Amino acid sequence: MVKPLFFFLSIVLVIVFDQWTKFLVISKFEYGESLPLIAEFFSLTYVRNTGAAFGFLANANPTFRVPFFLIVPIVAMVVLGFLYRDLPQDAKWRGMALGLVSGGAIGNLIDRIRLGYVVDFLDFHYKSLYYFPAFNVADSAICVGVGILLLTNLVSKETHASPSV
Repeated sequence: MVKPLFFFLSIVLVIVFDQWTKFLVISKFEYGESLPLIAEFFSLTYVRNTGAAFGFLANANPTFRVPFFLIVPIVAMVVLGFLYRDLPQDAKWRGMALGLVSGGAIGNLIDRIRLGYVVDFLDFHYKSLYYFPAFNVADSAICVGVGILLLTNLVSKETHASPSV
């Protein structure tokens, strides 16, 4: 019962929080509007991302880009489903990590289907010298989930490694 609880709860929480924060941004901000929260470091900025992470393929031909960004998350969900199925029942961290990645993929897929783009709004920058590409809650969940998977995989291999002679 541990694995499904962490997996499905992570998915639901990510989707709900992601869509709620995007709804707030769309309803309170004009496109391109920015609200500085920490001077010269962090702002909320309403951005529309037609590409992937960091705007990858944003300028690609829409006849390629649109189907690509609808198919890739679905394929990823199938792969994540197989990874989830093969987890042991007590693998709560890996179950949660797969849930975070799945919830993030679903959250961004909802935007692409509903709006034709992904709403990004978390805008980190250093003065006006460096801007990290804007992102959202779904993107954050995907990154955190992948990080947890990498860490748990690393720890698991270290604890199961045979001693060297």
